[in-house]
Amino acid sequence: MDNKSNITEFHIDVLKEIGNIGAGNAATALSNLIGKPIDMKVPTVKIVTFDEMIELAGGYENIVTAVFLRVEGDISGSMFVVLPLEQATKYVQTLTGDTAFSFENPPYSEIGLSSMQELGNILAGSYLTALSDFTSLNLMPSIPSLNVDMAGAIISSGIIELSQTQDYAIVIDTALREEIKEVSNTVKGHFFLLPDPDSFDHIFRSLGVEI
Repeated sequence: MDNKSNITEFHIDVLKEIGNIGAGNAATALSNLIGKPIDMKVPTVKIVTFDEMIELAGGYENIVTAVFLRVEGDISGSMFVVLPLEQATKYVQTLTGDTAFSFENPPYSEIGLSSMQELGNILAGSYLTALSDFTSLNLMPSIPSLNVDMAGAIISSGIIELSQTQDYAIVIDTALREEIKEVSNTVKGHFFLLPDPDSFDHIFRSLGVEI
């Protein structure tokens, strides 16, 4: 697909609005899950190449946690929720109360892995719901899978077939802030949406903005 040059600031603004609504949905769900106030914002939305996507995740050899799932329905594609090890560890510790848990010290407990999968599931589901509401498209996520590995290896394995026909992804940066007793802990990560061929254009057509 060679549409990147045709993406305007208006298209980006539309995607950012969808991202902000998705972030609000995710913050509510996470607040209910952990019983603490959560604030989530979407500072930036970008259209990037796959190589740029890996660089945003810290480079090919950077070790990250990544939740991957497929999107099916009226459009299809892939989704990644990528967090640095330190940020993913903070989230799991907050959710489980296990301050000894760390993604830098395997093997990992089952409850820690399940918590990270749930974070990815909530984020992905919240954004998909917002996108579905905006576009009136029927979108269904698959069961998420979790990997802790080099960013290049994780992302490359998820885009092998896709990279033969296109080279762009939608990136929604997320900042999740938990405020406890005047101490702010911010978890920052990337949400990558990789529509399959034709689905990219279909999203914008459904939004009433042609590329």
